[in-house]
Amino acid sequence: MGSYTVWSCLKHIPQRLAGVAMVAPVVNFRWPSIPKSLMPKDYRREVAKWSVWIANYFPGLLQWLVTQNMFSTTSMLEKNPVYFNDQDIEVLKHIKGFPMLTKEKLRERGVFGTLRSDFLVAFGDWDFDPADLPDPSLSGPEKGSSSVHIWQGYEDKVMPFQLQRCLCRKLPWIRYHEVPKGGHLIVHYDGICDAILKSLLLGEDLPMYKPKAVITEPA
Repeated sequence: MGSYTVWSCLKHIPQRLAGVAMVAPVVNFRWPSIPKSLMPKDYRREVAKWSVWIANYFPGLLQWLVTQNMFSTTSMLEKNPVYFNDQDIEVLKHIKGFPMLTKEKLRERGVFGTLRSDFLVAFGDWDFDPADLPDPSLSGPEKGSSSVHIWQGYEDKVMPFQLQRCLCRKLPWIRYHEVPKGGHLIVHYDGICDAILKSLLLGEDLPMYKPKAVITEPA
């Protein structure tokens, strides 16, 4: 889910990483580095908060809730403009979507348990804040420029770009790339995987993915 495990690798084994690229990584609202000014209007914070509580204390109730007909089917979810922009919805017409999120799959104990554990780790309490991490390129024997990348869609409705920008301002050694009209599914867009690999392996960064200097963002 959302590349969050990479942060733990950057903290505990940075010397073993030649480079990493995260695509629309999860941002945990509990990280102290995320200013409250970015949160009040973001419904995701409350959804994540209550979902973590229910998943932790009443997993059976959560499983029952997400498999009821009152909730959207995956086909409805995949067409929902609340979560996906126009390019995402177009992509979803040509890929398999989210087969693990069907009601049939979620009724399976193994599938639900895996997703629940993943969710609890991603949005639970962490013992560190990624914003405090040092530049991993300084921890190895061969010191050089960092090869840690974050790729983000400017129109991502699942993980807003403002949160990624906030984190990357605190970690200037991260090479941040922003797809101008990209949503949450940028990894499926034509040319994006090639751009990610060229940037990670060859150091070739295309100007079109340089973040726009727009929007007044909280410090």
